[in-house]
Amino acid sequence: MRIVDLSAEIVPSPEGTPAFISTGLTLNDHDHGAAQVEQILHVPRRLLRDGEGWATETFTRLMTHDVTHVDAPWHYNSTIQGQRAQTIDEIPLEWFFQDGVVLDFSHKGKGDAVTVEDLQYELDRIGYRLHPLNIVMIRTGCDRFYGAPDYMFHGPGVTAEATHWLYEQGIRVMGIDAWGWDQPLDVQAAEALKRQESGIFWAAHQADLPYCQIERLVRLDQLPPFGYKVACFPLKVKGGSAGPARVVAILPD
Repeated sequence: MRIVDLSAEIVPSPEGTPAFISTGLTLNDHDHGAAQVEQILHVPRRLLRDGEGWATETFTRLMTHDVTHVDAPWHYNSTIQGQRAQTIDEIPLEWFFQDGVVLDFSHKGKGDAVTVEDLQYELDRIGYRLHPLNIVMIRTGCDRFYGAPDYMFHGPGVTAEATHWLYEQGIRVMGIDAWGWDQPLDVQAAEALKRQESGIFWAAHQADLPYCQIERLVRLDQLPPFGYKVACFPLKVKGGSAGPARVVAILPD
């Protein structure tokens, strides 16, 4: 088999990234570890191999949504279809290991809509019929902006109607290689303020559906449209609205 890594690296955010979406990470080297061993356990460096202790890393800031991650229904609303929304630790694990499908919408620009008709056309083009629990991933090409301070402002967005249609086909995990599943936040905000209506901002997230999203995927261009498994198990964050995930595609030789 061949494995394609669809997850972005976890690195400190570049200067200029808005604070509420930034990641802080400190790498502690072996010298730092040796000092800890001496301080905590009173074992001198001369008793350590090459005088080195353990290497560790410390997250100084990491929101569960700041890296490649899986959203739970709890992220969208506190209730879904009249019931308390599920948190990430409550989702069936079977959802996260299924046949994958990539639908290519890399030709669409910022704020463009991915509609039901778009999905149907692309499925016809690649000759695939969706099956329940397929993991459907939308390729936008926006992974090329990953790590840039304005990453969140790139890409098209999947409409609420298209999200409902996927759900009706039995899809429970949907993914995208952009910052979010909806249109960029600035586009949504401008339209919501202009129209002064609810149901515009975050429309696909708040579609009242108990489904999961994978956001901030990378390298979808390295996959064929179908014919492989996707594993996207999120970290088991008790009560969490999301879990960072190491998402991979597993292709046969």
